[in-house]
Amino acid sequence: MRATTFITDSFLLENETAKELFSQYASPQPIHDYHCHLPPKQVADNHRFADLADIWLGGDHYKWRAMRANGVAERFCSGDAKGYDKFLAFAKMLPYAVGNPLYHWSHLELLRIFGIDLLINEANAPAIWEQANARLQSNDLAAHGILASNKVAVIGTTDDPADSLAEHERIAASGIPTKVYPTFRPDKALNVHQPELFNLWCDRLAAISGVECQTLGGLMDALKKRHDDFHAIGGRLSDHGLESCFASECTESEAKQIFDKARSGKAATNEEQQKFGWFMMLYFGHLDAARGWTKQLHLGAMRNTNSRMHSLLGADTGYDSISDAPQARALAGYLDALERTNQLPKMVLYNLNPADNYVLATMAGNFQDGSIAGKIQFGSGWWHLDQKQGMEWQLEALSQLGLIRRFVGMLTDSRSFLSYTRHEYFRRILCNKIGNEAERGLLPRDMKMLGSMIREICFTNARDFFGQTCGYEAVI
Repeated sequence: MRATTFITDSFLLENETAKELFSQYASPQPIHDYHCHLPPKQVADNHRFADLADIWLGGDHYKWRAMRANGVAERFCSGDAKGYDKFLAFAKMLPYAVGNPLYHWSHLELLRIFGIDLLINEANAPAIWEQANARLQSNDLAAHGILASNKVAVIGTTDDPADSLAEHERIAASGIPTKVYPTFRPDKALNVHQPELFNLWCDRLAAISGVECQTLGGLMDALKKRHDDFHAIGGRLSDHGLESCFASECTESEAKQIFDKARSGKAATNEEQQKFGWFMMLYFGHLDAARGWTKQLHLGAMRNTNSRMHSLLGADTGYDSISDAPQARALAGYLDALERTNQLPKMVLYNLNPADNYVLATMAGNFQDGSIAGKIQFGSGWWHLDQKQGMEWQLEALSQLGLIRRFVGMLTDSRSFLSYTRHEYFRRILCNKIGNEAERGLLPRDMKMLGSMIREICFTNARDFFGQTCGYEAVI
């Protein structure tokens, strides 16, 4: 059984300055994971994972995509195969993933979470399975233990306004150091083109909020009530996943007609959906601005492209891609509409198409108003771009066109408790970029200044920007 030889102290760090920045300033910092998809119930329950397949492969569509590409049948990905057989299929695949971030991530997870220093392959799979499952019996690898060992100061989960906040109340009462806050994600409020789903969701929202949703005014009141409920339990962020911003302006009278049509069971046309989306996104922006929240816009995903598999497995199972939809004009129109009435909240803009890096980086600069440092953020590499090259591209665009030292840093955007190693991955890439520039004479080798910048990007910028109580303090 061969030990790994590449996950060393100098992994991804190409010079001495980068190594010092990482070891002294980046590595010690807590994690502020302000956007992820961890299930709040698993945190509230201090969930214990059944076996390595459960914690490593359950719900992880990154790994499922790679397994499918290696000819693995679906029953070993999202299906009903035994856990060991799923893990063995993954272990057989991984040597073919050289060059894919999964190869790095998986070995980081194995080493940092389980303390196992082996190359993952078919030959080592039985030993890894036995050692990892033995480790899973300890409290250290229950949900709370993983959060504690990774010094996760804040988690921002992703929550529908129609979701109960009972699990968040349980977490807050549990006394764990990690602070877990809900993020307001009202995407289903826009689905007037799917009246059956839209009406079921409106009824759920009415039940949880206690506000009827038979009229547009009722829907808006119910959403505001839930926004207030999220705020009361510590929520300070909203989020929207859009292929692109809506560009067709809409009056309240038009929005009422479209809403009434959907509530009567008739699907909105594409033009009507665009108009309704515009109206509601303005309303959501106003809610966030009034409360001092931060709005996140995740732009550029083309979702559920494989209709047969979507009908079998549902959404978020690995069939989403980068979209080439235009972003600039619609995004500018949305930001400007909020700015015109002085209701533009703090915002983080994420793009999934790397061709749009400079579009979003320059757009953020158009709407800085001097009131808050870094008010409009060009967010980190996301989804298909949260890998080495994607992170480097994002950091370079931000550095060239904005203020990288004001950057709020990395997030996991993941459903997996093992993904906290991705913060280490990002921090190594960040330190390598800054270290290389210092070694080449492009930056002064002032370790106090450079170290402070690394500390800020890794933790304190997010802590200060989002304004939520953290469970761990920065390491000075």
